[in-house]
Amino acid sequence: MAQIGKRNSLTVLHSTPHGIYLDGGDHGEILLPNRYIPKGTSIGDVLDVFIYRDSEDRLVATTEQPFATVGEFATLEVVSVNRNIGAFLNWGLLKDLLLPFREQADQVFVGDKVVAYIMLDEKTDRIIATTRLNRHLSRERPPFKPAQQVSLLITARTPLGYNAIVEGTHLGLLYHSNIGAPLQIGQRLNGFVSAAHPSGKIDLSLDASGYQRVASLTDRILEALKNNGGRLAFDDDSPPEIIRNTFEASKKAFKQALGALYRQRRIRFTNPGIEAVDVRETKEGDWKPSA
Repeated sequence: MAQIGKRNSLTVLHSTPHGIYLDGGDHGEILLPNRYIPKGTSIGDVLDVFIYRDSEDRLVATTEQPFATVGEFATLEVVSVNRNIGAFLNWGLLKDLLLPFREQADQVFVGDKVVAYIMLDEKTDRIIATTRLNRHLSRERPPFKPAQQVSLLITARTPLGYNAIVEGTHLGLLYHSNIGAPLQIGQRLNGFVSAAHPSGKIDLSLDASGYQRVASLTDRILEALKNNGGRLAFDDDSPPEIIRNTFEASKKAFKQALGALYRQRRIRFTNPGIEAVDVRETKEGDWKPSA
């Protein structure tokens, strides 16, 4: 049976002047309008389509891909507000997605970008959005391990740090002390699990901990040097946000990695920037490995 709000593989049954009809199982025949029909489609073909309801509450199919499907979180822009029913979000389809007033954790305005969960309304069987996120996050014990790399979606700033959805299932916290530069609500990035508590709470960091963090980052720095002719315009004085965007690391971790490479005589500081050092090329007075 076709699933509303999901991608489905459905068989072409017959054509009409308005489009082709697909086998929706218990949902009956579902129209795929002409504008979405792939060139060369024939009766009996199986098409990958997304199913939703149109403005007249009819099930329709599209070959377009929304930014998120039912059961997923996404950062979406508010494109209009209807004072009677709620706001409408751009989710990548011709028909915008309704965010009802009752599902708004805070009032939203045109132009806002909000983190929303995509769901089926139990009363209408329509796809809607909600910004009341906590009720859709898992409260089970997190399956993540310390130092595990995870995907994060930033949802809110708090006095302690930033709340983030971890791997689309659990809520975690990035402490201000572990962040080198401000983050944006709705931003997606990779991070690491510092601790996963039985209560369901997860402590997060933007860097792996201890030696593992430095070792991994030093490898990335060396690779960047290799790909850039042995020189980089990065050093201890580089802005935190540029370091974050380039190496996905905090400035503190970056400085630690540079220090480790300098002690290993793998780099030298050129003020500004750094350059790679070949330990086989030594001069009088230079450090040499012991015999």
